[in-house]
Amino acid sequence: MAEGYLVLEDGTVYRGEPFGAPGPARGEVVFNTSMTGYQEVLTDPSYAGQIVVLTYPLVGNYGINAQDFESRRIQVAGLVVRGRCDLPSHGLSTATIHEFLESQGVPGLEQVDTRAVTRRLRTGGVVMGAIHSDRAPGDGGPATAAEPAAEAALALLREGPSYGDVDYVQAVTTGEAYTWERTASDRGPSRRILVADLGLKYNILRLLAQRGCAVTAVPAVTTAEEMLSLEPDGVVLSPGPGDPALLGRVVENALGLSGKVPVMGICLGHQVLARALGASTFKLKYGHRGANHPVKDLATGRVYVTSQNHGYAVDGDSLPADLEVTHVNLNDGTVEGLRHRDLPILTIQYHSEGSPGPRDNEYLFDHFLEMVEERS
Repeated sequence: MAEGYLVLEDGTVYRGEPFGAPGPARGEVVFNTSMTGYQEVLTDPSYAGQIVVLTYPLVGNYGINAQDFESRRIQVAGLVVRGRCDLPSHGLSTATIHEFLESQGVPGLEQVDTRAVTRRLRTGGVVMGAIHSDRAPGDGGPATAAEPAAEAALALLREGPSYGDVDYVQAVTTGEAYTWERTASDRGPSRRILVADLGLKYNILRLLAQRGCAVTAVPAVTTAEEMLSLEPDGVVLSPGPGDPALLGRVVENALGLSGKVPVMGICLGHQVLARALGASTFKLKYGHRGANHPVKDLATGRVYVTSQNHGYAVDGDSLPADLEVTHVNLNDGTVEGLRHRDLPILTIQYHSEGSPGPRDNEYLFDHFLEMVEERS
């Protein structure tokens, strides 16, 4: 039986059993606390350049289906789990998680002590890591870097840049504009909405279409002038991967849209708009990734359970006077939403499209479209 290793840049090594593609893989190691939604996690572009550790102990029990894709392909660099299921039970399943990873050249590692990995990341913060494998039996416990595959993984870690030095948006954005195909149940289009694809999830497009919007996704490099020439009623800046400080052109475009058309920013889009309007961002110790993060809406006092996936946040102390905090994270007090006091701009740090995750937060799309109506 093959033996695989997850090796962290500090030299910590975890044994496991490889599945999916042979590998190797290199990326920032992060953890996600969702109990379901592994297919959406795998295909979420915000995970580009990252090895994802799932804390829920059983993965793959409902297989892979054609409806739960959030992008055109797997986006994670690698996947680490405690246990996987090779006999999924679901009427729409077309493949096992092993077959899915293998078909797209993405390595996985199972029988890993994911609790230990998660505790390490929560204590020390996220780090770069690598997955490698050889042909010896293993028990899922700690290993030593003296073993050949572990040494190879350490060598791989010394190659290439750190996660925070790479602009992953250009790797995941669409190459050309496209119109989202509407379904028979979608309301007739009354508004034209552009979505700047910084690494969007398809559910953003689905929810806008359901609300009667004709939706077009455009590449991240599309200038403000080019977007405005299409005469949109509103623009959404999507989620995406990486450090917003590397996205100077995107920030410039966001500034060019401000005051010209209603704008909504989600996750990375929220950070980009905040930077465009004068705020700064910083890297979180281990990020927010999962479907159970409590966020308080300061206007109503209501607390929502939210789906999140981000490693950077807006610095609340850096906000200019014309930006107001609308939502806060109840775990650590970080900024989860903003609005401009004078311009039609609203932003949220979490995923209002909630896929995977709770659907409570879809009301924010309604708020955005109300803002669009007021400006029409």
